[in-house]
Amino acid sequence: MNLSLTVNGEPRQIVLDDPRVTLLDLLRERMHLTGSKKGCDRGQCGACTVLVDGRRVNSCLTLAVSLDGASVTTIEGLADGDRLHPVQQAFIDHDGFQCGFCTPGQIMSAVGLILEGEAGDDPERVREAMSGNICRCGAYKGITEAVIDAAAKIASDKQRDAA
Repeated sequence: MNLSLTVNGEPRQIVLDDPRVTLLDLLRERMHLTGSKKGCDRGQCGACTVLVDGRRVNSCLTLAVSLDGASVTTIEGLADGDRLHPVQQAFIDHDGFQCGFCTPGQIMSAVGLILEGEAGDDPERVREAMSGNICRCGAYKGITEAVIDAAAKIASDKQRDAA
């Protein structure tokens, strides 16, 4: 099966031998993009979260073959060279990680949340919207603060650019 994807802005032509290959396995094993983690492999922990056409998905539950023509963004595709994405920087600034295993999925979920217009300045709302991403270390306070901070920065940057 032939599959056309744009991964982190780069067009890719992929031949799949097995239609049961998940997006997570394709990214990690074939494309060597190992930032997305295989946590529970059941879509319950969010460690595998990536963006498909700007929307958050659990890549462990998504069949790669179903994404022909889609645009996929992984944690490796967020930074602009050495310049971190505002969400990545906010996670550092607010200590939104401890062991780091869940961090790529948390960051990708936060980026999706902001793109969806669902992040605001209400910590409870952010926690609810991020509830599909589990942090076993309990860094939720830093994660929530990072999402709120990054959402405000991105909104401010958009307003500045529009003016």
